[in-house]
Amino acid sequence: MANGRLSEHKQPRARKEQVMAKYERFEDLPVWQEAARLFNAGLDLLEEPGVPLSPGFRNQLDRASLSVSNNVAEGFERSTTNELLSFIAIARGSAGEVRSMMAVVKDRPKLKRCLSALQRIRTLAESCARQLTGWAGAVDKLPFEGKRHLPQPQRSQREAAQKTREYRLRFLKSLKPDHPLYGSEEARAARGEHLA
Repeated sequence: MANGRLSEHKQPRARKEQVMAKYERFEDLPVWQEAARLFNAGLDLLEEPGVPLSPGFRNQLDRASLSVSNNVAEGFERSTTNELLSFIAIARGSAGEVRSMMAVVKDRPKLKRCLSALQRIRTLAESCARQLTGWAGAVDKLPFEGKRHLPQPQRSQREAAQKTREYRLRFLKSLKPDHPLYGSEEARAARGEHLA
């Protein structure tokens, strides 16, 4: 540490076990769903008759807003953590681009009637960017690198630990009232009783 700052060299950090929601399809990801809403809000604005936006602006808004959901999907379907992080970064950049476009035109007098649509698009783009930042941070903290799936030994170890927890929970739930552990906090919690 020099002058109260951390040195430029990253120290190896201890990786914590982190549980992330498991999604099977990109369409189930909340950020993809938000990105789809973003694209559709953009389309709604672009399909509105008489909105005075240049053809270049229209084309770029259409492409940038669609890029968010497409890059989320493509990153999700890739097999390595680095690829996923790259596509998350691209999607986040596209969300920023949409936000910038809304900021650039929001004060145009001819667009006054569209202010609520512009604000909705901006809000959705901000939401996407926040979610993508959070997702990238969570992925970066995972206890493994490279392939996005746990290697078999770690997967087996995790499954064994889960089975052990489930067995213990079933055991504690099934205790008879005369068993010495029946009144323990752990057994009461397993039965769903509220602890005072």
